[in-house]
Amino acid sequence: MTIAPHPLVVRTQELADRLLAPQAARVDLAEVPVSHVAEIRRSGLLGVSAPPEYGGAGAPDSVAREVQEILAGACCSTWFVQTQHHTPVRLLAKSQLPVRERLLRPLAAGELLAGIAYAHVRAFPRVPVRATAERDGWRFDGTVPWYTGWGLNDVMLLAGVTDSDEIVFAFADAREQPGVRASEPMRLAALTAARTVSLELAGLWLPGESVVLRTQQEKFALVDLPRSTNASPAVFGVTYAALRVLESSGEGATAQEIRGQVDEVRRRAYELADHPVAHERVEERLALRTRSYDLMRAATTAAVVAGGGRTMDVRHPAQRLVREGMFLLVQGQTSVVRRAHLHALTDLRES
Repeated sequence: MTIAPHPLVVRTQELADRLLAPQAARVDLAEVPVSHVAEIRRSGLLGVSAPPEYGGAGAPDSVAREVQEILAGACCSTWFVQTQHHTPVRLLAKSQLPVRERLLRPLAAGELLAGIAYAHVRAFPRVPVRATAERDGWRFDGTVPWYTGWGLNDVMLLAGVTDSDEIVFAFADAREQPGVRASEPMRLAALTAARTVSLELAGLWLPGESVVLRTQQEKFALVDLPRSTNASPAVFGVTYAALRVLESSGEGATAQEIRGQVDEVRRRAYELADHPVAHERVEERLALRTRSYDLMRAATTAAVVAGGGRTMDVRHPAQRLVREGMFLLVQGQTSVVRRAHLHALTDLRES
């Protein structure tokens, strides 16, 4: 019996085919347009994992992963802007603090788009952003090295570390204001279109009711472990997109051979992602993540080789996918992931 795809998956594929993929080359050379974000807001995709009682779809993780795959394969820059939104939504859904009632419904409905400014806490014991209790609220000082979606997002989830190694997560308006200064948009080798800046924080004060979570650094590191060690749906999305380019170049047999390997790694990786104990089987998760990188590199390289000299045109999808793949190698990278990946790369043997 054939199982019909989830309505959000159908909607995502329609959006990808109609808008995102046809304009991906243009977006790559410019920036993610407000019109793309407006379409994402209207689509219902921003609430894919949000509770139904707050206007979300409450879809299973398998659906959320498939949505992210499709978006990343169609336009990785647009994917990267919107993917920031889902962590704040999930965090609010688990919170019992007052900010949940203020923000969860508009975020689930796409009335507000959220970004994230907390990846720097993974650098601990370095503390790029310090949080200090002050006047019934929190003061944030330091540098957020990477913030994506500047000028597109409405709110940001900001984190800082206290002197007692507690991490404070709070929501702030995603705009320049007293205590917040943004750099010029960064020119990157890939995904410049995603509007990434750094943020200088100098005494940004947020009220206590903006806080969504306070947790000790050690506890956060344990909860955060599967986020960084699981294989990313975006990697599979870019890989499948490259295989479609390879097929269009007349290399269907090569594409089929790689696809069979990708399908198996994807199946095993997603089984582990659904494992009831998220921080177990870390070595296996890392091995599958690394293998997914290998297959992405094989698929994107094959697309370039099959296309020949034409792929050097900056508008050609093959070289864009290579650059997007390079970005995904380091996106969300931690020291644990880096060590595992470098070990795999130095373990190459002659076949």
